[in-house]
Amino acid sequence: MRNMNYKKYHGKKLLVLAGASVHVKLVRAAQEMGAYVIVTDNICIEDSPAKQIADETWDISVVDVDSIVEKCRKIGVDGVIAGWIDPCQRPYFEICQRLNLNCYGTYEQFFEMTDKHAFKKMCQKYGVDVIPEFTMDDYYNKKIAFPVFVKPVDSRGSRGQSVCYNYDELDGAIKFAKSESSNGDILIEKYIKDKNEFHVTYFFINGEPHILRASDNYCGYENQNMQKVVSCSVLPSKFLDLYLDTAHKKVVNMFRNLGVKYGPVFMQGFVDNGLFRFFDPGFRFPGVDIELIFKEVFGVDFMKAMIDIAFTGKTKLVIPPNIQFLDGNYGSVLYLTVKAGTIKSINGVEDVINNKYVISYLPRCKVGDKIDWQYNVNQRLAEIDILCPNFEELLKTIEYIHKTIKASTDVDNDAIFSRFDISRLIGYK
Repeated sequence: MRNMNYKKYHGKKLLVLAGASVHVKLVRAAQEMGAYVIVTDNICIEDSPAKQIADETWDISVVDVDSIVEKCRKIGVDGVIAGWIDPCQRPYFEICQRLNLNCYGTYEQFFEMTDKHAFKKMCQKYGVDVIPEFTMDDYYNKKIAFPVFVKPVDSRGSRGQSVCYNYDELDGAIKFAKSESSNGDILIEKYIKDKNEFHVTYFFINGEPHILRASDNYCGYENQNMQKVVSCSVLPSKFLDLYLDTAHKKVVNMFRNLGVKYGPVFMQGFVDNGLFRFFDPGFRFPGVDIELIFKEVFGVDFMKAMIDIAFTGKTKLVIPPNIQFLDGNYGSVLYLTVKAGTIKSINGVEDVINNKYVISYLPRCKVGDKIDWQYNVNQRLAEIDILCPNFEELLKTIEYIHKTIKASTDVDNDAIFSRFDISRLIGYK
């Protein structure tokens, strides 16, 4: 039931682009603020969790800008929001522009933060370290130094990505990456092996950056072909102090020169011999429920801040200093993957949801879904956000989840694939 005491946006209509699980918290926040919430995508309501709780749903793809704009004009939509999923970002800007509605970014900003070639050039301009890359001329002239990592410039969720150790593998990887790219453009980068992956998220308020999440991401094993899929992330990062001392100012300078005023930005990279080499940007929040961790610890509500921006173009959210250190707590996102097959059962979910340290459980698939060996996020069973008072409890909670969540398919009674090994988590205070 909605909170009837706070109706800041009573009578306003908010359109949410895409109905993924990560948008459920957004729909609920908007409804608490009195807004009438519409969710649109081309996915059936059974597979679109945010649609299931929305006030109205449209079966229009988020990239069908013409149809969305026409319907928004017809019913008088007052605000549009898309702050968690990559495919929505450029359509979001175009929809807002054509409807003359508030948008937290410009065309240039969304382009620089969704096109990996443009992002790397911007980083190099401002002295932000990136992963060395090879050109197609290097490929044709046999000047590639293996191993390399190949991906589309607009890839998401590990789609179209490959690790290559020779030219035969590279030939196939280039074709694969181009097939997954919207414009056929790809990147061939040095493969950074056995280095810590690092993630940082900022939130801008009136041009001032606030670092929120600094986490260490642990990917799967290469011998299981899961080296490009994150299995677990932990925050605060054990490299946070080093990042603040060496890279933070350059990153902030880059985003200020890009003209970011409001909203979230994130980057993923590697810690390579003291350098933070970034490879993946986003002008949005990561696609998990990490914002709920900050709401639990500090009471700051980034969902309502994003709704303010959608309706008014700004927010007065007050972010506590040093929020990135989580006030001594530890957070994590645990990503469970599932083996190929048709899912017959998923058990233990309610027990995990009711655990006092579990903040959010985002399901990725359900009983009856057919899972293929894709070795990307499409094999995720769920994403689980955790908040613990100390590191020891974090380890115990991860182990508890692994023991509790069970899944089976038509070909395997134990369908959970590659459970995360907590012995990898070393170096935390």
